[in-house]
Amino acid sequence: MRKHIANIVRGVKNFLGQAPAEKSETAKPVNVAPPAPPAAPARAKGDEWQPGHDAPAAKPEVKLAKEDLRSRLPPRTPAQVEQAARQSRPRDDRPRDDRPRADRPRGESSRGGRPAPRGPRPEGQRSDRRGPAPSRGNPPPYQAEGAAHAAPQPAPAPKAPAAPWDPASFQVTPEEGKKRFVDFDLAPTLMQSIAEQNFRFCTPIQAEILPHTLAGKDAAGQAQTGTGKTAAFLLTIMQHALKNPLAVRKPGTPRALVLAPTRELVMQIHKDALLLGAHSGFKSVAVFGGMDHEKQRRQLSDQMVDLVAATPGRLIDFLRGHVVDLSQVEVLVLDEADRMLDMGFIPDVRRIIHQTPPRDRRQTLLFSATLSKEVMRLASQWMRDFVKIDIEPEHRAVDTVEQKIYVVTRREKINILMHLLQSPEAERVLIFRNRRDSTNRLYERLTRSGIRCAQLSGDVAQEKRVRILEEFREGKLKVVVATDVAGRGIHVAGISHVVNYDIPEHPEDFVHRIGRTGRAGVSGEAITFADEESGFMLPAIEEYIGRPLTYIHPEDALRKPPTRESAHHHGAHPHGAAHPHGAAHTHGAHPPAAPAPAVQPQEVPPPEPPKA
Repeated sequence: MRKHIANIVRGVKNFLGQAPAEKSETAKPVNVAPPAPPAAPARAKGDEWQPGHDAPAAKPEVKLAKEDLRSRLPPRTPAQVEQAARQSRPRDDRPRDDRPRADRPRGESSRGGRPAPRGPRPEGQRSDRRGPAPSRGNPPPYQAEGAAHAAPQPAPAPKAPAAPWDPASFQVTPEEGKKRFVDFDLAPTLMQSIAEQNFRFCTPIQAEILPHTLAGKDAAGQAQTGTGKTAAFLLTIMQHALKNPLAVRKPGTPRALVLAPTRELVMQIHKDALLLGAHSGFKSVAVFGGMDHEKQRRQLSDQMVDLVAATPGRLIDFLRGHVVDLSQVEVLVLDEADRMLDMGFIPDVRRIIHQTPPRDRRQTLLFSATLSKEVMRLASQWMRDFVKIDIEPEHRAVDTVEQKIYVVTRREKINILMHLLQSPEAERVLIFRNRRDSTNRLYERLTRSGIRCAQLSGDVAQEKRVRILEEFREGKLKVVVATDVAGRGIHVAGISHVVNYDIPEHPEDFVHRIGRTGRAGVSGEAITFADEESGFMLPAIEEYIGRPLTYIHPEDALRKPPTRESAHHHGAHPHGAAHPHGAAHTHGAHPPAAPAPAVQPQEVPPPEPPKA
């Protein structure tokens, strides 16, 4: 400790300019230099003063000429010279007004009076780096230098207004047993949209129900899926709006409301409304959950709306927020009414309908592929003197769809499905399963097998579902595995096969599923797998559709997993080893192997229900 203190004292003495004392010598008193006289001259800059020494004398100040100072600076660039030549903003020498901003007149600055506007920019202030000021006469930079001085191009002449559409240009030759759209007294703008879509003759449901709905009567239409029910009620709504125009309406107050069970069906209705109302100025808004909440709210609150197509959940949200007002609804439509009025939807549907005018002040329409007695009993509470139109109810299943039931085991279904997907006839396949988890498992199984497919269920985001449907509609996607969410209201033309991997629990869902194929008179095929767990539900389906089903035992080759060679040659046809037309399915000059006997439809009894 003493040694450490001695080192500190020795360091202080060295700092003060004194030599350290030896250990043997006695401590000497410290001599402190006398203070400097008060009139000492100032020291020059840069000289340092050491403690214990007299301050040095100040160096004489040397003044350099202004030219010498400039010679030591680096030369300025042309841009700096131009910047220095610019005129500076004149200084405002007016007396300052110290009053608070609130006490000064509006628009008056703190210097008093309104600020003087800035004059035009002097010439030459724009640097060459930025180029000339933009103007209409400046040529694009990619033009030649000589083009910069060319004369400005004249403004394009305004387009001549399009000639009004002539109804005489849309002529349809009458045919026996068919009704034309020109036979109805529709508005010219609607007829123009119908002509652009080349709708010449009405479908059976349209020919039967349009005379009643155009007259303002309530109606319930039962017809197969894909027979034009959407166009029937859209034409009724638009014709009513064009015949009874309203000049002033507040935003978010639609004149027509269409309720649908799924988001996909709402989007399809909105798309059809845009096509039919393209020349009528008809405003349509699609309201559904899962996406675009703020966008839909702005569409309802920022403009006058004629039609709102909505799902019940999102519409109730907007009713709570007072975004939409249903007190002026003149036409109410329940599309796919059997599902809309199901037990789970009844409270929501009742709440929405109670927001509309009474039934004697509105027109109510119901459309669906199936209308049970329970559904009509509930619907009669909201309709008055309605007309019910049934289009061939005894043939609920589409005649152009070939329906076959494969009697298999649960483990054999995936092998038969793989043979079907590898056949050339399977151009576009829609596979149905009952639950979301089973849909996901089948999707993963097909993906691992190298088959490009997609799944549609409630777990898939709305944006992705829309993209999948567009790719499936355009033919970019061949296989889709879906739940019943895709079984209603999805208009995808050209579906060659519908596969019921699981038998639906309700016969109505069976009709909706097979209605995805065989649309617009094009033939299709519906295949259903009847295994030991779900085969007992087939008799109820036969009773519902009013016809027996054809049961088939597939070949043993189809029960086994397909090989690479069979996949290369598209394997045996899923209906048997023979080609669908009866000839052996061969490729080129390769001779066929020993052909297996073709599978003939057998009338075998359906599987018996399990005993209790």
